[in-house]
Parts: sequence; C-alpha cells; structure tokens
Amino acid sequence: MRVSALVERTGVPLATVKYYLREGLLQPGIPTGATQARYTEDHVHRLQVIKALTSAAGLPLHKVKVVLHLIDDPGSDLYSALGQAVASLPPYRAGAAAEHPRARTLLERIGQLYDPGYAATAQLEHALEAAEEAGVGMSDERFEVYARHIRAIAEYDLQRMGASDLSPIEYAVLGTALSEPVLLAMRRLAHQDIAAKRLGNPAD
Repeated sequence: MRVSALVERTGVPLATVKYYLREGLLQPGIPTGATQARYTEDHVHRLQVIKALTSAAGLPLHKVKVVLHLIDDPGSDLYSALGQAVASLPPYRAGAAAEHPRARTLLERIGQLYDPGYAATAQLEHALEAAEEAGVGMSDERFEVYARHIRAIAEYDLQRMGASDLSPIEYAVLGTALSEPVLLAMRRLAHQDIAAKRLGNPAD
C-alpha cells in the first residue's frame, strides 16, 4: 500500500508517520521509485502498537523507542529484556533504593518470589510508601486479597501467551501496558456498582 493508504488505515497523520520514519520507530517502506515506497501489514501493526503505547498507555516517545527496540531485538536473555521493558512503563522509579523494605515484607509474607532489581519491585515500594504516608497504608489482609486475585489474572495472561501470534516480549509488554488501564477502570466501576447497591443510587 502507499503511504496515503497507511495513513487512512491507521489514522496516524502523514506528518507523524514521516516523523516516526525519521526517528527509526517505523521501518522504511519498500522503495518503488525515487520518492515513493510501498508499505505492508507489518507497518500497519507497528503504527497501531505505537499509537496504543502513546495514547492508551501514555508512554513518551523516548520510552516507546526503548520498548520497540526490545521487541525487535530482545536478545538471548528474555527475562532481562522483559525487566528492561517493564522499567520503560510508568510509574518510573529511576534511582530508587534497592532495599524495598515494605515490598519485601509483604511479598515474603505471601510467599511470592521476587527480584529486588526488577522495576516493579521499586514501583510497589514507592506505591506502598505513598499510601502509608497518606494514612491509607496497606494492611496484611488487604494485600493478601489483592495478591490472590492479581495472581489469578497473571496466571491467566501467561497461559494465553503461547496462543498469541505476538512474540513473548511483545505479548508481555503490550499486555501489561494496555491491560492495566482496563483493570484500573474496572476496579473503579466495581466500586461504583457496589456502593450504589449498598447505599442506593444517588440518581434515583
């Protein structure tokens, strides 16, 4: 397809497509002339991924570039590549302390293995600290309830990894970045539903 068709298929403006090409986020098309190129379904998919990461997940372009590089070239150590990809997702905790006392205590209490150097460990520590300072610290009971249900979601996600057409790292990163806003919205909607049923709908 020509670039005009690529723009129409994806809804990404031509100027933005050209910018992505210049910055290396989008692979060049197949040359068909001095100033023309042909684009494929791979280009459509890549633009849809970039669009999802920037809009739904809210990643800045320099973080999107890191994620795309890891998807394209994860290397031989998939575990390390996944760690780097997760570190590219918000919230960003650069330079966070490696001790993570709150996260360590709660994770060890529920018997969950974890890597202190994994970005999500620092993210959890920061979230626990912020909640504690605001006076809504995470109780053991609440953490255990959260952990039980979140683990079930994680197990379901990983079971479906093998059935996906995406590479493992693309599936994991995109699944994490794009499903977390869904989980957050669903939790808020559940709060509304439960409150309305217990307290009565204020609109009634």
